[in-house]
Amino acid sequence: MKKKFKIVNLDCANCAAKMEHAINKIEGVESAVVSFMAQKLTLTAEDESFDKIVELAEAACKKVDSDCYLER
Repeated sequence: MKKKFKIVNLDCANCAAKMEHAINKIEGVESAVVSFMAQKLTLTAEDESFDKIVELAEAACKKVDSDCYLER
């Protein structure tokens, strides 16, 4: 499944790169692209565990910048 999410309060390109790297390490993620300019996350992951992966991705974003969250 592929889905796009708006990232709220994403402050810098370096943070976006760290988030992308962390999300791509999550088991079940096929690809994750964080665009600082568009303030978006494009996530492609396994269908059967997609909701859990989204939760883990949001946790990874918060670990890099505690003010960030995904708009669903």
